Amino acid sequence: MTAQGLVIEKVAPGSIAAELGVEPGDRLVAVNNQPVEDILDYRFLTCEEELTLTLLKAGGEEWLCDVEKDFDDDLGLEFVDGGLGPIRRCQNRCLFCFVDQMPPGLRPTLYVKDDDYRLSFLHGNFITLTGLKERDLERIIRLRLSPLYISVHTTNPALRVKMLGHPRAGEIMEQLRRLGQGGIEMHTQVVLCPGINDGRELERTVGDLINLWPAVRSAAIVPVGLTRYREGLTPLRTFNREESVEVVERVQSWQDHCLERFARAMVYASDEFYLLAGREIPSGLRYDDFPQTENGVGLVRLFLDEWERVSRSLPPSLPSSRRLTVVTGVLAESILAPVVERLNKVNNLVVNLAVVPSGLFGPSVTVAGLISGKDIVTALEGRDRGQALILPGVMVRQPEQVFLDGMTVQELSARLDCPVFVVDGPAGLVEVCLNYH
Repeated sequence: MTAQGLVIEKVAPGSIAAELGVEPGDRLVAVNNQPVEDILDYRFLTCEEELTLTLLKAGGEEWLCDVEKDFDDDLGLEFVDGGLGPIRRCQNRCLFCFVDQMPPGLRPTLYVKDDDYRLSFLHGNFITLTGLKERDLERIIRLRLSPLYISVHTTNPALRVKMLGHPRAGEIMEQLRRLGQGGIEMHTQVVLCPGINDGRELERTVGDLINLWPAVRSAAIVPVGLTRYREGLTPLRTFNREESVEVVERVQSWQDHCLERFARAMVYASDEFYLLAGREIPSGLRYDDFPQTENGVGLVRLFLDEWERVSRSLPPSLPSSRRLTVVTGVLAESILAPVVERLNKVNNLVVNLAVVPSGLFGPSVTVAGLISGKDIVTALEGRDRGQALILPGVMVRQPEQVFLDGMTVQELSARLDCPVFVVDGPAGLVEVCLNYH
């Protein structure tokens, strides 16, 4: 038998697999005579209550193991590489690719360009579909890998070929229709580049995506991100205030249309567009079930709603004085400033807001999630930092608590000789402010 299947890394003590005598190093080759290509096959095939597992022991012996279990019983297996094997890499040459604009010296995983439908299903990674073969489409539909997250950018075939630098990029509408007909739900995004896929092209794209409802559940419009490392790349620019206003107004019009037709807003502008435009963040009703928060859509609304709730319980005074510093990026200053102002009305509490520019990527990058540890050190060294720093969770990768440049929160604390707290949302912020000693 050929060495296919999944190599077992761990067997949970007391599990079904442990009782069968399965050991780390064994290879799961098939379930009910169906080959196991990756973790998706494993999950799909082991839903049955009666199983026959085909295993290759480390010494080469083949085992057939019969299993009777309840539908939701887990076999207790973990696989090498998470059961995925080699990740499918992106073959596009996008005009706006953020990875192509990154400086050296960051976490190695940040330079990986994946375009893997399995990661889209498992983790919400956006994919372009340009590398999909017929077999992949059939497998997605057969295994019901739904929802998927798809980078559309434009539905104009010729323009998409130009933007993505891939000869098959123009097949996007055919692929979306095929997936929709197969019962796959999709969340889509458009990375908007001024003068390229905005204006009439954006009208066409959004119209096409709306017409694919209910298979296409959402369409997020996000501004292109540009760093100072663009030498030799296609000239692009960021959106100005007037253009951002135009985008958010057009999105509101599309939302009105979709709410009337589907009782769902469906089309969203990223939070960054509203902040660039200086416009009020929409109510939660215009974010539906917040399907694209990982894409920077609706996070500010969730923050504001949570702040409204927790701020009601702020005490008039604290028993002892404390001075703290809240760190954020340039873009979120207008959101955090009134929050800090309200916290400072609590007697014995002094909170400073430190707005940190991105020295790593350059002034065009203003979101807090792309601030490095070194950026914070540069901005706060020599300044009064109070008794502790409070950082938003988007600045670090969890659970390791490491910044983009590899600096850990612990190292940042040592560099600045100051305790550092990482919080998720207003509740965490208030907890540190009220309980820090």
